[in-house]
Amino acid sequence: QHNDTPTGSGFVAIACGGFHSVGLRDDGTVVTWGGNESGERDNSPTGTGFIAIRCRNEHSIALHSDGSVVSWGSNTDGQCNGTPTRGVVAMCVAYNAATALYDAGLEVPRGSGS
Repeated sequence: QHNDTPTGSGFVAIACGGFHSVGLRDDGTVVTWGGNESGERDNSPTGTGFIAIRCRNEHSIALHSDGSVVSWGSNTDGQCNGTPTRGVVAMCVAYNAATALYDAGLEVPRGSGS
């Protein structure tokens, strides 16, 4: 149990990692809470315009409306490396990996086993 859980309304999505959680508010901001051993909270994105969030174990990713992706948290297997800068329409995360689907249909894996 953590005492830093956000309050209030306006959440449109919630994602849960191993010991942290990520919330997406209706204004496009990202909120994180819970564990922070690998930067799951300290390195979360700021600003507005985010439209989707995913997290797993000790890392998270957020999709911006401009098609860019922000990733943060543990990078032990390279899951935060090579973050796409445009053209992403969907994304997913696994234990220590992440994959982005581009508008051209190209799938690009990152992290363990990529």
